[in-house]
Amino acid sequence: MIRDTVRWAATHGVMRAAIRRQARRGNADAALLLDPELQGDPFAHYERLREHRPFAEGAFSRVTVHHDVCTEVLRSEDFGVANRDGSMPAPVRLALRLAGPPPHPGPIDPPSMLAVDAPDHTRYRRLVTRAFTAKRVAALRGRTEQIADELLDTLDDGSGSVDLVARYASLLPVTVISEMLGVPTSMREQFLAWGDGAAASLDLGLPREQWATVQANVAALHDWMSGHLRRLRAEPGDDLLSSLVTAADDDGSRLTEPELASTALLVLAAGFETTVNLIGNGTRLVLDHPDQRDRLAADPTLWANAVDEVLRVESPVSRTARSARRDTVVAGQGIPAGSLVVTVLAAANRDPEVFTDPDAFDVGRANARDHVAFSNGIHYCLGAALARMEGEVALRALFERYPGLTSAGEPVRRRTRILRGYEHLPVTTGHAAGRPVTA
Repeated sequence: MIRDTVRWAATHGVMRAAIRRQARRGNADAALLLDPELQGDPFAHYERLREHRPFAEGAFSRVTVHHDVCTEVLRSEDFGVANRDGSMPAPVRLALRLAGPPPHPGPIDPPSMLAVDAPDHTRYRRLVTRAFTAKRVAALRGRTEQIADELLDTLDDGSGSVDLVARYASLLPVTVISEMLGVPTSMREQFLAWGDGAAASLDLGLPREQWATVQANVAALHDWMSGHLRRLRAEPGDDLLSSLVTAADDDGSRLTEPELASTALLVLAAGFETTVNLIGNGTRLVLDHPDQRDRLAADPTLWANAVDEVLRVESPVSRTARSARRDTVVAGQGIPAGSLVVTVLAAANRDPEVFTDPDAFDVGRANARDHVAFSNGIHYCLGAALARMEGEVALRALFERYPGLTSAGEPVRRRTRILRGYEHLPVTTGHAAGRPVTA
């Protein structure tokens, strides 16, 4: 308990106090991090930050909302993943050493791929990347369409409005990734509950109670996955996790137990967390833009591009940070080694220097794919092709099956800062058109 308190205070308590102090001083980005209402619609705030180039002053770092600057930072070998603990004051680093490493590392703790650079990142990524090639994803399309049809068959139970997130947007991606990994689909509701409880692990400055909830859900995921990996060692299957258990790297080394558990959990959670947001965000955007809905109905080939436009307009991941590994220069400004830079992906995706009429939702936008919703550089999202395919299949199937789909009340956004999506999205399905004929 004492170690938990010390770790929370060092990683979140100090940060929370610093953010509040900056907000009182008028720091705009600090105010955003503290205000749920502002987080619900942050885009006017981003435009105020855009007045500062290349960087605005963040709560505890440099912040950029410019597409070219974000891209330069994310691609640069002069930057690595943000070392949150290493950027803390000396007394805080001492407290962290006394508390010891977290018993159950989260997605931004080593050895997660999100928290390491080369050579470890290269080794982890190489072992899993073959499961997410364009060829493998294309082979999954038929099964994804089948899952979508099965879920849509039971979506309208005659009870009136339904929560699209709970009944469809969440179940489709968690079923797909579970089958890919070889984990039982009967666990999908439990995975979703654990994932939702752990989602705020990406955020900083959490209150003590929320942090404890996050830790409990991360621990539950670790405990389950450790047991599942032991079962796979005894009885491996034809799936990604079984191959990870036995895979050898080029030099003959295998993943250590912590590396294996962390990699497996990241692939599982990332396989559904952001795609849930993509499907929910996309549904809401199409419902709110009947002219674009008509275009999609008239020309279904636009759905693939529409998914990239959804990712641009409502990025499932709002921001990511990098730390300068050495003294460097970005957009003419010197950045000292160790400095933290936050790239606001959601704002870069509405940069008027790149996207004409950037706030407009245009399913035919020629350069929609130029967004940075999947990040860039060596940490570009491993599952980008899978997410695009799932989003296209899920959204097209939904609106073709239920052409009269309408909103049934105000949606509720997730209470997370980094991940942007809906916790509840009530809809009324209307009359089902039946299964569409596909080529």
